[in-house]
Amino acid sequence: MKNDRYIIGRRALLRGATLGGSALILSGCDALNESDTFRSALRTAETLNQTVHRSLMDRAALAPEFPASDISPVFKTNGSLTGTSAEYLAHVGTNFADWTLRIDGMVANPMDVSLEMLREMPSRTQITRHDCVEGWSAIAKWQGTPLRLLLQQAGLSARAKYIVFHCADSYGAQPYYESIDLIDAFHPQTILAWGMNGETLPVKYGAPIRLRVERQLGYKHAKYVMRIEATDDLTKFHGGKGGYWEDVGDYEWYAGI
Repeated sequence: MKNDRYIIGRRALLRGATLGGSALILSGCDALNESDTFRSALRTAETLNQTVHRSLMDRAALAPEFPASDISPVFKTNGSLTGTSAEYLAHVGTNFADWTLRIDGMVANPMDVSLEMLREMPSRTQITRHDCVEGWSAIAKWQGTPLRLLLQQAGLSARAKYIVFHCADSYGAQPYYESIDLIDAFHPQTILAWGMNGETLPVKYGAPIRLRVERQLGYKHAKYVMRIEATDDLTKFHGGKGGYWEDVGDYEWYAGI
């Protein structure tokens, strides 16, 4: 119950501040978003949240998991409902038979991993709650490959600090992307999910794989992941803040719950 109250309170803060800023961007009214004071307040709140999570909580603590009886009858779709790149749409037409996930950047052994290879690796199944910054939650069963196994196979560099997820969907001219640090990347519940509720992951939920990083809010759970890149610097990607919504709406980069 304490954790639930924290989530509700944190979501309210995000809706009132972070989401409020992004809504102004989307509506064309950017008075607050042009305010250095407003954006500084958001960054201060993020720093406090990350400090609390990293300093006062067990870094390996698991997000709550639920019995199958708690799975939501409806799991709301949000964001993109399909990838938009020509490459992705071609893969949809072949049911992802020739799709591969590229893993590169600061790794010793860049890899191209097929969907079949991912499914043959050790997997994890978890029933968890998805908490969206828009104010809704839903519970689903996810099955997928632990991200840490892929990073270990690729030989992650000791200099790497972040993992960037490049996606096949876009908003206007800007592609969707997200990133997490190595603490979350190696967390046991951080998986590349290719199954949902006992079935193959549907396109509208991010097929062929989506990121599940269960201790963070929903916008961090990137869909339509096509490439994973290890890096020591997030500023060189797109708007430089580590994710699409972080770039355009000052969403928190660290969205821990």
